[in-house]
Amino acid sequence: MKKNILLTIEYDGTGFKGWQRQPEVRTVQGELERVLSFACKEEITINGTSRTDAGVHALGQRATFTMTSGLPVEKLPRVVNNLLCGGMHSLHPVGDIRIVAAEEVSEDFHARFDSKGKKYRYIIRNTPEADIFRRNYCYQVAEKLDVEAMKDAAEYIVGTHDFKCFQAAGGEEKETTVRTIHSLTVQRDGENVIIEVAGDGFLYNMVRIITGTLVEAGLGKKQPAELKTIIESKDRRNAGHTAPAEGLYLVEVYY
Repeated sequence: MKKNILLTIEYDGTGFKGWQRQPEVRTVQGELERVLSFACKEEITINGTSRTDAGVHALGQRATFTMTSGLPVEKLPRVVNNLLCGGMHSLHPVGDIRIVAAEEVSEDFHARFDSKGKKYRYIIRNTPEADIFRRNYCYQVAEKLDVEAMKDAAEYIVGTHDFKCFQAAGGEEKETTVRTIHSLTVQRDGENVIIEVAGDGFLYNMVRIITGTLVEAGLGKKQPAELKTIIESKDRRNAGHTAPAEGLYLVEVYY
């Protein structure tokens, strides 16, 4: 009997050319499909909620797939995680992808199309000294950031707006660039400045461009009140730089 399975997945995006399956390169979707097909003894195709870019990480990516395998759903994470790290006798007991949970859902449920929103986290390491061991997991900004200015700028972004100014070229064409940002927080935690943003949907590179714009506000290159004009302009050239992929984490998908 065919089952529709919803996965919760975390991964370190450093070694992948993004989520989406591509020929000749290692991607998260491609690796999961390879291992799931082996475990289930049938060809598996998965549908992920977010097509994260190369270098972007996930704590709570979601994906659905159908299988006819008799493999019990509750055993799926353990079996797949063993395969992802090279088997139970591997010297590396944790791979760079891990299935956090698997559950059976109704046959018409789709991880992407039934999503009501997402939450992302962006980590900025704000200290003069660079750390080579964290270079793949944060954006390192040496000059001290004014977090209060970043918070003031963030207030202009919350709400329903046409966010075309925060959309990079080259992504999938959208019917509308209007989105609702439910919350956007900026806080300092020791040497880190952490940005968290939740909304009903995001445009291509939107979170990274928002981050770059807030960083410029924190460096005094943009005034917080400018955000209103930037958003109203609908012009990408008026927003800030695109922050690097390495600091971005998909935290949660809402249904």
